[in-house]
Amino acid sequence: MLVLALWSVFLTVVTQAVEAQVTVYGQIPLAQQSPTTTAGQAPVATLPAYDATVLTPPPPPETPINQLRFEMPREAAQAQGLSIPHKGSSFFGFSIEMSVITQTIGKNSTHLFPPFLNLMSNIVERAGSVMIRLGGNTQEYAKFHEGLFDDGRITQKEDSGSKQTTETPAVLYTIDMFRMAANISSLLNVKWFLGLPFNDTSTFHLDMAEYGQTILGDNLLALQAGNEPDLYVAHQKRPEGWGVADYTSELNRMLGVVDSNDKMPVKNKFVAPSISQPDWNDIWNSGFVNTFKDRLFALTVERYPNNNCFMQFGAGTFVDPQALFPQFLSHKYSTDLLANYLDVSRIAQEASLPFVMFETNTGSCGGFPGLSQSYGAALWILDYGLQMAYSNFTNALLHLGGQNVYYNPWISPPTNQTAFNQWTVGSSFYPPMIIAEVFGKSDTARIVDLRAASDFTPAYAIYERDVLTKFALFNFINDPAGNNNIDVSISIPNAGVPDSVKVKYFLADSVQAKMGLTWAGQTFGNNFEADGRLKGALNVTTVNCDRTANVCHIPLRAPSFALVFMDSNEATEVGQATATFATTAFTKGHNTIKADPSLVAMSNGHGGKERLKLGSTSHGSVEKNAASRGVEVVQSLCVLVSAMFGGWVVSRGFMR
Repeated sequence: MLVLALWSVFLTVVTQAVEAQVTVYGQIPLAQQSPTTTAGQAPVATLPAYDATVLTPPPPPETPINQLRFEMPREAAQAQGLSIPHKGSSFFGFSIEMSVITQTIGKNSTHLFPPFLNLMSNIVERAGSVMIRLGGNTQEYAKFHEGLFDDGRITQKEDSGSKQTTETPAVLYTIDMFRMAANISSLLNVKWFLGLPFNDTSTFHLDMAEYGQTILGDNLLALQAGNEPDLYVAHQKRPEGWGVADYTSELNRMLGVVDSNDKMPVKNKFVAPSISQPDWNDIWNSGFVNTFKDRLFALTVERYPNNNCFMQFGAGTFVDPQALFPQFLSHKYSTDLLANYLDVSRIAQEASLPFVMFETNTGSCGGFPGLSQSYGAALWILDYGLQMAYSNFTNALLHLGGQNVYYNPWISPPTNQTAFNQWTVGSSFYPPMIIAEVFGKSDTARIVDLRAASDFTPAYAIYERDVLTKFALFNFINDPAGNNNIDVSISIPNAGVPDSVKVKYFLADSVQAKMGLTWAGQTFGNNFEADGRLKGALNVTTVNCDRTANVCHIPLRAPSFALVFMDSNEATEVGQATATFATTAFTKGHNTIKADPSLVAMSNGHGGKERLKLGSTSHGSVEKNAASRGVEVVQSLCVLVSAMFGGWVVSRGFMR
């Protein structure tokens, strides 16, 4: 019995003395594990911003499309229907909901997010500058807050009592928001729009304008005077019967307050009317433009092709994203949407004002699961943007709404996942970057829709400095069998084709794909993999032309987009931007060094006495390796138990 008792004591002490330490490599956090997760897939999360839904692609057309032919003159003077010149900034900018600034740009003026800066650097490298709007529905209830918030952030939400569909919160903002924007503009050529609150027009709150003009200076492009006033009645911000004349009166009164405000030296940089519905189209014939054109920076509208308000907020009627998906894979979806604005773009030109699509994306109320971040949606945004440029919009702003929407061009990981996740760059970021490359920095780019025979294959020609420089070619068809891979023949009269052209492709495996998107062979990565920099080798394809036949044959697989550079000497080697940004702030106080897990997992090739000399990587245990302490205790106990056991045996022998 004594032996058993001693053995029990021995096991108990040894168990307590030895600390088992196990390192697990490549562990997916529990919150992201899913029964359907397989190798190579991004981790699944429940927030809409990281939606993992995948739709079913529409079938290819019954009659395959294999060939397209376009002939365009070399000189712009001989081309019909060219747009206005696009100049001054990237065509696509971004509209950021005011309540999510700290999810998308930075925490405050001293804590800017490097992935955001890297993304903007990729736009600026191609276009020279980029426009960003801080506003949206949340600007209407925005209030200036003296001092700083305890957590160091520049904004904070509170209940606004709003009755509108999107249940918009009020946003409290501090002076540091303007300093943050100014610091960004000191690093990159970013220009800003700010939104004025219009919820209380009995007393106009102009802190946004005063601090914006003082701190941002010339980097502040303009101030938005009212966001979607045509929806004020529906959202119970104004009484029944309130309309165009009432909004015009309120805008007049606001300008009167501005004129008497010494803190606003610039009094003619506003954008309006920012309407979103055709019901208010009579504003264009009401004298509004002539009344305010000397006070306006630009005429603005806001428009989404559809809405997901029923699923998000229980308003309106249900829209099935699967049924909607084929519409996004058609050129007609863009041309029909923009037909309503052709007269307005003419009015803007007559008034010598820019015409800006101030907020848009794949669907209001947050976009659609499976659709808004698909490759097919990115192709549509690309076609939509080029069609807006052809329709003489001067710029368009893609909206970001935070982690509760599906359509973000980029978004940070949830705050409790920043230790193991990077950012997510959505498919909708690629079109602004690509269009920045389409128009470049010449300030002379003009575009024309080539009116291809099929809505599945839109095509455009681009002229710069009055010479044909590029073709933009689409294939919306999803066809894994390759029966709708297209040979596009490009010709220029009078034996005008060059010896060769260069081509950049925007590719993914299918229109429903949400991962593996590449532009000229480079990618930002999948969900939770991005730092804002393009990864991979740049791949620019050289296509030799047949000068005898005066034709260049451009392969266009199903699906894909191709940007064809007609001048093979043109600088096409634009990949990852030259200017990059790395973090200088850390939230972890220890174990911040990273190494390839596959190498670390095989690196503990020590044995014997060497292991006893090793320290620990566990916080608080660097004084002495736990394993060596356990070995020492075990050795001592073995000696003790052996002595006791031997003594017992000897005593038993004498007793016998």
